[in-house]
Amino acid sequence: MVESLKWDDLGAARSEQYTEVLSRIGGLLEGEDDWVAAMATVACELHQAFEHFHWTGFYRLVRPDELIIGPYQGGHGCLRIPVGRGVCGWVAARKETLNLPDVHAFVDHIACSSTTNSEIVVPVLTPSGRLLAVLDVDSDDPAAFLPQDQVGLEAICAVLGARFQHTLSL
Repeated sequence: MVESLKWDDLGAARSEQYTEVLSRIGGLLEGEDDWVAAMATVACELHQAFEHFHWTGFYRLVRPDELIIGPYQGGHGCLRIPVGRGVCGWVAARKETLNLPDVHAFVDHIACSSTTNSEIVVPVLTPSGRLLAVLDVDSDDPAAFLPQDQVGLEAICAVLGARFQHTLSL
């Protein structure tokens, strides 16, 4: 029972934190029409807001079969990822979020960092369903991402997808 209360409290605190972060992002991006500047701002804001985010960034769809690294915070990431390969490529191909409590259990995981233990990747989709990018967040902690992380990150990606739906992309 005590353990359950701790998780409930953590989840509630995280939900509140995402509400605040989404509000700050809205203010920071007000009037901004540059896609790269928006991604850089979002990556920075998220990375600074959550201590369990050890790598936070975007991979942009630049060809039907390839993602290229976009703005990010943290150590070096993979420069290019084929659509369909690894966690980011899987998300790009299926256009659905993937939350991995243990990246080592994902057969096709591409290890850009040897310290990563868990990962969540969220597609950035336009309202019509066109993929612009994926948001990739890695943590050195195992099982770092709660359902509240998925809800919050999906909300942020939905805002980006709607706002930048006319971005030059595939």
